[in-house]
Amino acid sequence: MDKNGPTDITEVPFRATAGAPPGVEVFGFGALLARARGHDIDPYAPKRLAFHELIAVRTGTLRCSVDFTEHQLTPGSWLWVRPGQISQYRSDLTLAEGSIVLFLPGFLSPATAEAARVDQYDGTLPLAPQGAEGDAVRRVLELLESEYRQLAGLPLEVHIEVVRHLLAVLVLRLAQVRGAQGGDASGGAAFRRFQQAVERDFARTHRVDDYARQLGYSVRTLTRATHAAAGCGAKRYIDDRVLLEAKRLLVHTGLTSTAIGDRLGFPDATVFTKFFRQRAGETPAAFRNQARGNRP
Repeated sequence: MDKNGPTDITEVPFRATAGAPPGVEVFGFGALLARARGHDIDPYAPKRLAFHELIAVRTGTLRCSVDFTEHQLTPGSWLWVRPGQISQYRSDLTLAEGSIVLFLPGFLSPATAEAARVDQYDGTLPLAPQGAEGDAVRRVLELLESEYRQLAGLPLEVHIEVVRHLLAVLVLRLAQVRGAQGGDASGGAAFRRFQQAVERDFARTHRVDDYARQLGYSVRTLTRATHAAAGCGAKRYIDDRVLLEAKRLLVHTGLTSTAIGDRLGFPDATVFTKFFRQRAGETPAAFRNQARGNRP
């Protein structure tokens, strides 16, 4: 990040490689660098992806940040970055070896997406499959990489389905690792529906009552479901999501606090500043200065 001014978020759409199966890409770290530069993108700039990114490290160490949390990936570890999150490579990609799997929302079947909870944000943590599970994940990745490269070996529609099914096996196995590591806050159907609604509408309404009415649940039901799944109440869950987006915009854009508050559904800058101070312990301006390394 440029400490002398804002580094705007690079919004990265999915760009399919010519001849590749639509909706999915599989390549190594070296190819990632070439791909980024070919699209005139700084590979080390903060970015917001329009697709899922699975990062697997085989050798070396790779440092990444996702939504203001730093992670160090060592051999055998994985990081799953979801659409909309802000991520950044923090160390030299040439000093590590590994694989990147990109796929669009909707590429996997609805049943797989539901079983693997592909679109649920329950905290981004490195995954470290161990023992037999680690061996299984590694074998699936190797098979996915091999099949992905063999485009000419099968009719295109068959090749796409083979890749889709192998990716499904991979994400389902990673979902099991996530649950075993305590990162699976899936909860029941009420929480999953609430989580999806908040992700869609957090800038429109911050009221639990509105979500309860929209989803056909009582406020009490949503509060209980959120406590069970995420360890906090429904109102806190909404506020945390709004706060995260406010931090993203403060750090990675040059928008004023007034503009950010307006974008996030606050009636005026005073209300937004009060909200931010209560939940972050400092004003939006102080947070922006500290995060950018500037003196207040």
